[in-house]
Amino acid sequence: MTRNIALIPARSGSKGIKNKNIKKICGRSLLEWSIKAALKSKQVHKVIVSTDSKEYAKYAIEAGAEVPFLRPREISLDNSTDYEFIEHALDWLSKNDEMPDFIVHLRPTTPLRDPLIIDSAINTFGESQNRTSLRSVHEMSESSYKNFEINKSGELVPLGLNNMSIDSLNNARQLFPKTYIANGYVDVLCVDHIISTHSIHGESVLPFLTPSTCEVDSLDDFEYIDFQVSRNPQFFSNLFIEK
Repeated sequence: MTRNIALIPARSGSKGIKNKNIKKICGRSLLEWSIKAALKSKQVHKVIVSTDSKEYAKYAIEAGAEVPFLRPREISLDNSTDYEFIEHALDWLSKNDEMPDFIVHLRPTTPLRDPLIIDSAINTFGESQNRTSLRSVHEMSESSYKNFEINKSGELVPLGLNNMSIDSLNNARQLFPKTYIANGYVDVLCVDHIISTHSIHGESVLPFLTPSTCEVDSLDDFEYIDFQVSRNPQFFSNLFIEK
């Protein structure tokens, strides 16, 4: 049986929204939403929060997660990479004889999750052959092939210079290939691959389709997710009400 550790990143230096990871939705912090989803997963064996903040660590422990280390400030900056905090966590796990087979990467900025979907993602990746990671996506409402960019001459042109005319982009969306966006719902990472290649996702990434979900980037997103939960209270009850 594989050993799976949920790793939840929560650095404290967000500039867009101060203390974003502990800002609340329906009375619960973003951090707590992800922790509770991981704890309710039957396929996750340990939940660790990687943070540079003692305050965040206190929130995480009170919510039921473990915070066995604090992340160094130098890998908790705006330009720090996911690989850096994952490598740091794996180094600690290795030294303490707790290495997992898979890292289940859950971003606090995607709070509305169903633990059953997390379990399905882990099982799906475990059953896959020769895949380097699994990444959750949902279908975009409009194909990327219908989008534009502005060229060096200041002209509007089809995205990627794909030899399509501007007029052809007015065709029905059903005539364009479907495109997908990574949504942070759940990523499953193979520890052996990370160690051997020094990369997270690799070249053979298994797509895992989830329901469309909102990521938190602005204060308006908090208000929108509050509204979603008010319309669909099962989001809250699935995580915070014991049955």
